[in-house]
Amino acid sequence: MSRAQITSAKRIVIKIGSSSLTGKAGSKLDEAAVEKLVDVVASCKSRGAEVVIVSSGAIAAGLAPLGLSTRPHDLATQQAAASVGQGLLIARYTQSFAKHSITASQILITTEDIVRRSHYQNAQRTLYRLLQLGVVPVINENDTVGTQEIRFGDNDRLAALVALLIGADLLVLVSDIDALYDAPPTQPGAKAIHEVADIADIENVVLGGSGSSGVGSGGMVTKVEAARISTNAGIPMLLTSLTDVDRVMNGAEFGTYFHAHANKTTSRLLWLAHATTTQGKLVLDEGAVKAILERGTSLLPAGVTAVHGDFIAGDAVELVGPDATVIARGLVAFDSDEIPQMLGRSTKELAQSLGPEYERELVHRDDLVLL
Repeated sequence: MSRAQITSAKRIVIKIGSSSLTGKAGSKLDEAAVEKLVDVVASCKSRGAEVVIVSSGAIAAGLAPLGLSTRPHDLATQQAAASVGQGLLIARYTQSFAKHSITASQILITTEDIVRRSHYQNAQRTLYRLLQLGVVPVINENDTVGTQEIRFGDNDRLAALVALLIGADLLVLVSDIDALYDAPPTQPGAKAIHEVADIADIENVVLGGSGSSGVGSGGMVTKVEAARISTNAGIPMLLTSLTDVDRVMNGAEFGTYFHAHANKTTSRLLWLAHATTTQGKLVLDEGAVKAILERGTSLLPAGVTAVHGDFIAGDAVELVGPDATVIARGLVAFDSDEIPQMLGRSTKELAQSLGPEYERELVHRDDLVLL
């Protein structure tokens, strides 16, 4: 794996942060910034690549029209700003892409849309079709109705999950910080790290928070987590700035390049590990813990001692040992109110007393990922 994959990538996800699109806190959407990103995307498409943009900036773009000078702290005002800013953001993209005779589309999404497997598959089908039609989808978190996304600012994670969703060859994060540094960039003597062969190599690096502009909500921690998700799926990731992105996409060695893992994890298991929000817990006995960790078995009712939470079949749940340690995450096959009567009983016994539909696993091994 090398940086040659940047120029040869045929399917690319590019995420750009709020600070790169709006400048200092309270300023309006920077049209020149949008134009520069669009020029880079147009260049990628001219060499035959398909590109999806994951764009932050809706909340930040809505600040100035509402007379706000800084990003609001209360959720309702954030959502109001997003409602104003979303229209401005996609209008700017549409106008800029039209200059290149490229059609752009808007997709508003929340983490919930990729938590549910059926929603995930629907989003995947839509994106595939848009790419087939030559469209550049512009994905923006639906901050108008989203809550968790606004509070935790995981647009970087969303970009990584979109890369998984469409089987991208490259993930690019465009930030106001031009690379990963071995110390906070403002600290004297801090040096840029231009290559990361393995995430484990940077475990001792002190990661900074969100950028200096005050309009973003992510930070270097979320970018490294995005790199962890994408590289585990065999997708290299590039972290760079808007200033350098055009040169980097043409092979210049700026920014930080995270190498993809050769032994990649399947996208389905990565989806389960990173895209799902758990709705409850199943407490396992020691025998079940050992069977899952050492033999890779499914989880049967006989190995469960307790159930916590309110969920339905198909929801993600945590599997925890007797000491409350989370060992795995999986998609449960029964509703939470059905499970208490099943605890500690074999599937054959359950089939005899409750019916043949109960002669199956609580969590099948294909729907389970170790943590």
